[in-house]
Amino acid sequence: MSRLPDIHRDTGNIHGGSGHPITVCRHEFMPKRIFRKYLPKPDRLREHKALSFLGEVLSDPNLWHINRRSLAGAAFIGVFSALLPIPLQMGLAALLAVRFHCNLPLSVVLVWISNPVTYVPIFYFTYRIGAWILGMPPQTGEGITVAWFVEQLVPLWLGSMLCALVFGGMAYAAVKVAWRLAVVRSWNLRAHRRARAIRREVRKQEKQENNEDDDSVEPPQ
Repeated sequence: MSRLPDIHRDTGNIHGGSGHPITVCRHEFMPKRIFRKYLPKPDRLREHKALSFLGEVLSDPNLWHINRRSLAGAAFIGVFSALLPIPLQMGLAALLAVRFHCNLPLSVVLVWISNPVTYVPIFYFTYRIGAWILGMPPQTGEGITVAWFVEQLVPLWLGSMLCALVFGGMAYAAVKVAWRLAVVRSWNLRAHRRARAIRREVRKQEKQENNEDDDSVEPPQ
């Protein structure tokens, strides 16, 4: 009776009845490969003028780790910083990434959600959210004075902070869920490939045994 192949889960190798390993393809999808492919390289970020103030801090390996916790935190930091009505958003994102040991490249890349093209619609939206919460009527901009401008900062900051927390939390949860789903999918693909390799090995062994049985039958006298 043929012996079923053995699976070594720690190595991913499968050994058939003859003791020879069966090669299984290990190039399944992993989220690390996606982030590593598209995120800026460390050398490029170290040369960026907006991050030069960090100096040797950029040598911390914790800032370049690609794992679920680091990327989820970076997603929150990047979106949170992008929705604050301040200059030097990239510098703030970098400082928060250093403080909380999150992935620096993703933190600073997501800051560019707010850019010269999107500033006006983003912060008008956050201003309207803040004004709605405070019960302030929409302003037309007539009779602009310094006092009027300072007064509008209150709903702008309130709406921006609220949106930064909400959308940052959504980005954090999205990375967590997407990473988990990708890992589960990877496990399922690996299990399917291992099972398929086992079936091939079993059929091969059965065929070999049948051939041996045919050879062992003596011809009639």
